[in-house]
Amino acid sequence: MKLLTLGINHHTAPIAIREKVAFAPEFLQEALHDLRQHLVGANQAGLPEATILSTCNRTEIYCAANDANAASLLHEATFDWLAKTQQLAASSLQPHVYALPQSDAVRHAFRVACGLDSMVIGETQILGQMKDAVRTANDAGVLGTYLNQLFQKTFAVAKEVRSSTEIGVHSVSMAAASVRLTERIFETIADQRVLFIGAGEMIALCATHFAARKPKVIAIANRTTERGQELADAIANQDINTEALKLSDLPSRLHEFDVIVSSTASSLPIIGLGMVESALKQRRHKPMVMIDLAVPRDIESEISRLNDVYLYTVDDLGVMIQTGASLRHAAVSQAEAIIEDRVGNFMHWMQGRKTVPLIQDIQQQGEHLRQLELDRAMKRLMRGDDPQEVLNAMAQGLTNKFLHGSLHALQHSHGAERDALIKLLPKLFSSHTKPEDH
Repeated sequence: MKLLTLGINHHTAPIAIREKVAFAPEFLQEALHDLRQHLVGANQAGLPEATILSTCNRTEIYCAANDANAASLLHEATFDWLAKTQQLAASSLQPHVYALPQSDAVRHAFRVACGLDSMVIGETQILGQMKDAVRTANDAGVLGTYLNQLFQKTFAVAKEVRSSTEIGVHSVSMAAASVRLTERIFETIADQRVLFIGAGEMIALCATHFAARKPKVIAIANRTTERGQELADAIANQDINTEALKLSDLPSRLHEFDVIVSSTASSLPIIGLGMVESALKQRRHKPMVMIDLAVPRDIESEISRLNDVYLYTVDDLGVMIQTGASLRHAAVSQAEAIIEDRVGNFMHWMQGRKTVPLIQDIQQQGEHLRQLELDRAMKRLMRGDDPQEVLNAMAQGLTNKFLHGSLHALQHSHGAERDALIKLLPKLFSSHTKPEDH
C-alpha cells in the first residue's frame, strides 16, 4: 500500500496562491469523485482512496493506492489533477507544493491534527476541520480501509497529545489576535461599531472575543439572516446592541462600522474597492480596520492601498501570533515524541496488512486439508470402522499434511536457502505452549 499527502499550506505559499487552490465545502464531494477517477490510472490494483482537507491555511490531498508500483504515478496524477481542476499552470503551482510519502504522510497527518503545523501552534479548530474532511470523504464513498485507519489513529493521537501535554495552553488564537490588532489602531474597542461578515465557527469565536471588549454595536451580516440573528442573539447583553444584516445591505451600511471582520466560504470577494471608497467618503475618511480571515479572500486586496483602511489577512495575523514560542517549546517536544512513536505503530500496522492475503491463503489451504481428512473419517465411521482407529488415522493424516510442505522444502533446498530454512523452521514449530508452561 502506498500513502501520499500532496498539498500547500501557509509555510509554503502566500495567501494569493492558497486561495486559488481552496475548495468550497459544497463542491468537495464532487471533487473527490473526480479525483478518484483521475487516480484510477495510477492504481491498477483496485480503486484508490482519497480525502481533501481545505482550510484557510492549507489545501491537502491524502491518497492511498494498493499498487506497489504506484508511488511516482500517484504523485504525478494527484498534482496534475490539482493544477487542472483549479486552472493553474503547473509551473506556478509546483514551487509551493509538498509531496509526502508513506511514514512522512502519516507523521504530517498527526502533526496537523495536533495543531503542530498550524499558524497558531496548538489550536484546536484544525482537528474539527479534519474530521469534517474525513466525514465528507466517507459520505462520498472514497475513504477506504487505509485512510479510514490513518485518520482514526490521527484523531486518537491528537486526543492523546492534547490530554498529556500543554500544547494549547500558551496559544494565541486568530480571534484574540484580531482583537489585539484592532486595539493597535483604536484606543479602545468600546467606542467602536463592529461588523462581522459570516456566521461560522471562526466568526462566532471572533464575536465572542470582541464582545468581551463591549463595543457600541455588533452587527452580523450573513447569507441567511436567520443564522446571523442566532449569533447576534447569542452574544447580546445589556451593554451591547446587536443586529443581523443581509449581505445585500453592505453597500449602503458599510460606512457605519469602524471594524469589519469577515470569514465566509465565498469563492469571490464580498467587499470590493468601490464599496469601501464610497464608505470612506461617507465616513469623512475616519479610519477603518478590516480583518479578512477567509481563503479565498472576502475583501479585495487592492483596498489595502487606501490611506484610511487598515487591512489584515490571515497571513498578517500569523506574524503576530508567533509569540510565546519559548513557552510552547517543551510541550511541542513532548508532542513530537508521542507522534514519532505512534507513526512507528501505524507503519507496523501497514506492514502487517501486506501479509493478510498470504495468511488468508494459508488458512484456506488448511481448511481444505482439514475437510479432506474429516470427510475421510466420517466415511469410515459410517462403514462401522473402529472409532479409535479412525481418530488415530485422522490425526496422523493431519500431522503428515501439516509437516509435508516444510519437510519437502527442507529436503530439496541447498546452500543459503537451506541455511535460512534451518533457522526459520524451529521458530514456526516452537509456538505451541508446553504443558509445563501453563
